[in-house]
Amino acid sequence: MAKTARKVRNEDFNPCIDESDASQKCSGTYDPSMCSAYFQRYKNCRKYWHNIMMQRRREGVKPDMPAAAERQEMLAAIGGKPY
Repeated sequence: MAKTARKVRNEDFNPCIDESDASQKCSGTYDPSMCSAYFQRYKNCRKYWHNIMMQRRREGVKPDMPAAAERQEMLAAIGGKPY
């Protein structure tokens, strides 16, 4: 498996694996209207975690993207996924 493919499937690098899988699975139906909710959820997930990453960069927190365990704690603290 290529390095970029491993990175995309790694939970520590990609916080939106579940949303990505759901949108890719739906995209095989060839009916975009049926998949728009999945696409929007994936887009919102990426936007949410991108904002978190940018905030951490501004504050000088390393690593820029929280690890999978830390993300789970963050989501639990706010009561679930906000997207």
